[in-house]
Amino acid sequence: MAGMLDFNNMKTRQYLYCSCSGTRKLSGNKLTGSVPVELIERSQNGSLSLSVDGNPNLCASVSCGKRKKKNNVVVPVVASFASLFVLLAALAIFWRIRSSKREGMWGGTSRKPPYVSTEKIRRFTYAELSIITNNFKRELGEGSFGKVYHGYLGDDTEVAVKILSELSNQGYEQFEAEVKLLLTVHHRNLTTLCGYCDEGKKIGLVYEYMANGNLKQHLSDKSADVMSREGRLRVAVEAAQGLEYLHHGCKPPRVHRDIKSANILLDENFQPKIADFGLTKSFPVEGVTHMSTAVAGTFGYLDPEYCQTYRLTEKSDVFSFGVVLLELITSRPVIANTNENNHISLWVGSMIGQGDIENTVDPRLQGDFDISSAWKVVEIAMLSVSQTSTERPTMNHVVRELSQCLEMEIARKGRPGAEPRNQHEMVSINLGTALNPSAR
Repeated sequence: MAGMLDFNNMKTRQYLYCSCSGTRKLSGNKLTGSVPVELIERSQNGSLSLSVDGNPNLCASVSCGKRKKKNNVVVPVVASFASLFVLLAALAIFWRIRSSKREGMWGGTSRKPPYVSTEKIRRFTYAELSIITNNFKRELGEGSFGKVYHGYLGDDTEVAVKILSELSNQGYEQFEAEVKLLLTVHHRNLTTLCGYCDEGKKIGLVYEYMANGNLKQHLSDKSADVMSREGRLRVAVEAAQGLEYLHHGCKPPRVHRDIKSANILLDENFQPKIADFGLTKSFPVEGVTHMSTAVAGTFGYLDPEYCQTYRLTEKSDVFSFGVVLLELITSRPVIANTNENNHISLWVGSMIGQGDIENTVDPRLQGDFDISSAWKVVEIAMLSVSQTSTERPTMNHVVRELSQCLEMEIARKGRPGAEPRNQHEMVSINLGTALNPSAR
């Protein structure tokens, strides 16, 4: 038996429990481990004679057995606590990830979207925006996104700072969409993004400053100055070029979804630039010309076919731009406060049905326009606002036709290439490239 028994081995313990009676001499067997407490107690009360001398690696005291029992309890308890700790740590990580996803636009921590390149666009803190705008002192306007403030960068560059309102019906997704688009598309008739702020609940966009506000303001009868016929046509052509670029010059093509006169901004030279790209959609698959999506846009400019079918195409933008053309022609509100013909397209339709082009055109122009050019613009506009998208022209066609109208207006005055007559005609245009979408 020498050198064969380990008292910690289950078979050894079973052998001793079953066979130990009377006297047991286990001396000099090089046993290891600890003698079971039961055998020691039997040896102490006289029911068993046990001799374990000559086993230096064997513990024959009661304390060894109790310590072993204690260890047998402690080890699983420690293991259980370790498992619990690992589980709690995993749950904490999961909850943190889930919370960050659910945080959305109103999260409490600052985010740095992975698509933002610090070389192309600057990231501002909210404190910096406060300094830039002189504590948001001068308000330029307010839209669906929030209020827009005037400001200066450190190099005295004028900027417009748009701050997202917590009450806005637009959210972080629209903010993200606008930043992503303006990082990837560039055209002289699209607004330029200078930077952004994404600091918890403080969301802001910093744009180039457009000194002459938006087109809607200048067409209003409250405007002190009246835009000339030539100035309006220049704005129409260049805005059309910007939209044409989105449809045919971008890969993938984009649909703006919120074209309106308030989203066509004018710089110090009255050069128009399309703004507000938060609702823009792109066609993810090459060759696909439509997508099904929830209706979004501004009442009065919305494509009726899109509203009925939820089928979005580039022709939805064409309809909206057609409404803008009707505003440029008439200077009338898109939705009038009348019981009949309250939409601008219905009113224009009734006027041209009577052959009355003179009273269709903004009366403040006092007849200072080319009649043939006016009829042609009205025709383009009315085709663009056709109820059926297949009857509407493409933006390529719109740009081409409007360019011809502008040439006719310039020729009427017999001064091609002459200096602009007033500030409302100070809009540059390259008619030689009007048929092709051109990047800035």
